[in-house]
Amino acid sequence: MKKGGILMFGLLLGLSACNNEPKFVVEGEVSGAENQMLYFEESGIEGVISVDSTKLNANGAFRFTQKRPIAPEFYRLRLKDNIINFAIDSTEVVNIKADSKNFATGYTIEDSENNIKIKELVLLQNDLQNKVNELGKANLPLGIAQDSLNFLINSYKDNVKRNYIFKEPNKTYAYFALFQTLNGYMIFDPLSNKEDVKCFGAVATSMNNVYPHSDRSRNLYNTVIKGMKNTRTPKMDTVSVPAEKIKESGVIEIALNDLNAHVQKLTDLKGKVVLLDFTVYNNAMSSTRNLALRELYNKYAERGFEIYQVSLDTDEHFWKTQADKLPWICVRDPNGIYSAYVNIYGISNLPTVFLINRNNELLKRYDSTTGMLSLQSDIEKIM
Repeated sequence: MKKGGILMFGLLLGLSACNNEPKFVVEGEVSGAENQMLYFEESGIEGVISVDSTKLNANGAFRFTQKRPIAPEFYRLRLKDNIINFAIDSTEVVNIKADSKNFATGYTIEDSENNIKIKELVLLQNDLQNKVNELGKANLPLGIAQDSLNFLINSYKDNVKRNYIFKEPNKTYAYFALFQTLNGYMIFDPLSNKEDVKCFGAVATSMNNVYPHSDRSRNLYNTVIKGMKNTRTPKMDTVSVPAEKIKESGVIEIALNDLNAHVQKLTDLKGKVVLLDFTVYNNAMSSTRNLALRELYNKYAERGFEIYQVSLDTDEHFWKTQADKLPWICVRDPNGIYSAYVNIYGISNLPTVFLINRNNELLKRYDSTTGMLSLQSDIEKIM
């Protein structure tokens, strides 16, 4: 065989091998979307990757073909800003039918347990988001808003843990459940919530048994290790606070840097009514809670009310981004949950709030166990 013939034969053989690679198919119909673009995208660990697209005709039919992933992977169809999420773990044919009017929630997907469960999770999350949005518009007192928000999120997490994560942690939909978001924040916190770390650990163990070399398995495993380190109870030396200091100030001093790297001292606020708030911003409840705090601040600031908010976020850039527009004093302890102030003030869960009167005296503690229903009336009494 001549040299040119050998090269052509090799090229054809290579093309044949590519064409024979195992593939999966995503097909179906989208009604009411004539001449609109439908995008097929991969939801990768590092972000969304464009795979393919098609312009829909009058009957809305579409068909995408792609090489089968070596481990379960997540994809999505996008019509404008509306998304349908689904998973692929074999050379399956996924059939999706949708309408352009309720594309993200009203679609049907056939013969796939994982994708049926993923749709259930999407609907549950959508319902939670709607309830939280309504709560944010209700202008409720901070205590009632906080307790209501805690109830909504904790109820959601309990349901998802029981019926989607711990029930079958080896399923692809269990992995999907871990990374759902609310107001742009992850509902399950794998870095600072000990109970949520257990959820990630259950799925990581299952995935590692079946797909030990996949990127998602390794990433999940590393996340769990980091979360376990963060939530491990550290051995802490007893902090000794001089009795005269407590007597003099009425509160134990906190001196931390604000957004501009200026030291803000809690005792400098003597003469004001102060809400001392220990919190983390990287939490699904944070934005709604800060909206409620803003209502409280706007109502009482002119009468000598201040909020001294201590962030225990480990990511400084994230904290600065989130705190930048807040009108009160925002400081951060770079030691996070290992902060000495956590030990001194006996913080066992976040958020925790203390009310301080104008003489720098601690009056009352509020947290998720005692609730914050009386906070606004308590402020009124000492203003």
